[in-house]
Amino acid sequence: MDPTTPVGSNRPARGQARRTPLLLLAVAALSWFALGRVLAQTNTSSATGIPVRFTDVREKAGITFQQDGTATDEKMYIETMGTGLGWIDYDQDGLMDLYLVQSAGTEWYKAPHPLRSALYHNNGDGTFTDVTEKAGVGAEGLYGQGVAVGDFDNDGYPDLYVMGYGHAILYHNNGNGTFTDVTAKAGVGDEGGWSSSAAFFDYDRDGHLDLVVCNYIQWAPGNNLWCGERRPGYRAYCHPDNYRGQKMKLYHNNGDGTFADVSDKSGLSGPEAKGLGVVTVDLNNDGWPDIFVANDTWPNFLFMNNHDGTFRDTSFSSGVAASEDGKYEAGMGTDSADVDGDGWFDIYVTHLDFELNRLYHNNHDETFDDATYSCGMGNQAILLSGVATKLLDYDNDGWIDIFQSNGSMLDNIHLYHSEASYPEPKLMYRNLGHGKFEKVSDQLGPDVMRPTVGRGTAVADFDNDGDLDVAVINRGDYIQLLRNEGGNANNWLEVKLVGTKAARDGTGASLKLTSEGLTQYQQAKGGMSYMSAHDPRIHFGLGQRKTIDSLEITWLSGTVDKLTNVPINQIITVKEGAGIIPGNFPKVPSK
Repeated sequence: MDPTTPVGSNRPARGQARRTPLLLLAVAALSWFALGRVLAQTNTSSATGIPVRFTDVREKAGITFQQDGTATDEKMYIETMGTGLGWIDYDQDGLMDLYLVQSAGTEWYKAPHPLRSALYHNNGDGTFTDVTEKAGVGAEGLYGQGVAVGDFDNDGYPDLYVMGYGHAILYHNNGNGTFTDVTAKAGVGDEGGWSSSAAFFDYDRDGHLDLVVCNYIQWAPGNNLWCGERRPGYRAYCHPDNYRGQKMKLYHNNGDGTFADVSDKSGLSGPEAKGLGVVTVDLNNDGWPDIFVANDTWPNFLFMNNHDGTFRDTSFSSGVAASEDGKYEAGMGTDSADVDGDGWFDIYVTHLDFELNRLYHNNHDETFDDATYSCGMGNQAILLSGVATKLLDYDNDGWIDIFQSNGSMLDNIHLYHSEASYPEPKLMYRNLGHGKFEKVSDQLGPDVMRPTVGRGTAVADFDNDGDLDVAVINRGDYIQLLRNEGGNANNWLEVKLVGTKAARDGTGASLKLTSEGLTQYQQAKGGMSYMSAHDPRIHFGLGQRKTIDSLEITWLSGTVDKLTNVPINQIITVKEGAGIIPGNFPKVPSK
């Protein structure tokens, strides 16, 4: 038997190699050849970038939350997943607060202390205060997974949807620092499901945020299999191929505080899913949001919006269901952005070790090409297990970069592959221009390179200084709050959207910014990353450009706002049909 394949199961353990050394050498040779061609063909150099460091300020910020991995010798499948986190300005004071999802004690794991999810209030001075008890959002007893944020009732205060094993919870924001569990009334409990990631979005453009929910696999403690070799220390977490997938859910917002399950009617519930990441984004530029789902060792999904409340499954015809060589990989995190400046949104998906993270280039005709090699990334991360990802402009140069959190699924991976490890460093690929990338992780400081078991990852400008910061949940450990230091040496703009006819969040809006010869396209997307939620404000890097020629916002209602005389190096609020209105966004001191 191949020593890389655990015994006791018909499938290899999750995250372990399924390729021969000879094939790996061939892949490596091909990737370096491709990378050389890419770097030779681009005239843009990384030397033009500004120095940026990410510093972990979690301890200084007063965040004491520690994720409990609930690890046991039984290797219960759910243990390895970790949890997510979400940025939410729950009190609308102009500062992004942070919600952290926790696991729970179970029949097989007795926690050493009570476990609950946590809401931390941003104090505006670089510190955060735990306000969970007052807010009433602890989700006690829920083995939590992910979180989504959205103002589902258009009252101006964002709400929380917390997912987990067995059910989910919808917390309505009361606008006074407290939340109320309205799951039963709203009808979005996903009872019996293993919900992982979700996205608020307005799929029918009626001005109310709907909710799409990814469910994972049909696992229970009673059917937890033995995987790995039967000798001390070698038991492993099983491969998802050992379990059937669950079904996606789509909940339509009725506009009265309730939702209707339209999963069947919409066409989303047909295929079996093993969803871990989701992003809602307009991929064919028709003004209607589509849905991409990263599935674990299962075909990825791409559902295109038919404009009539239904979706068509183009997963295979579009070319995103599998890798270029036809493999269904361990889809974990995902995001979508226009990485090459052509006005069409591309898709990025993370995978586990001995697989490649995939960049799918949008061909403008509802098809995509696997651009993993041609973009310059190739197999540079083949020994890392990519979990969460966010496409962002970390250095404000006007080009979208790629951040990725990594961490193996197997805590004993070294027993099977000596070249792999359980905690892993993070990745940053800098966009050299027009979608060509180089890895710059080791230039961003020791806190980026410090190995952790990364899981949920969420991006926000929590200090309102114009560059994007990153928060990472690490399995069985403290979180990291990575403050961006230096990104705002380049100019920037951030836009908070306020819809009137469109949903209050502005979700689904498309933005086009022109500045001294540079044109950028952004969208107010739903979902992204892995089981996490992000700063809803739209961020543009401007490089050294000093003026914005125009900012055009197309809302899902059909309203188009064309703005000129837009200031730079500010966070602005744009109200649908009214333009820029006053807003308060206190800047957090750096020291």
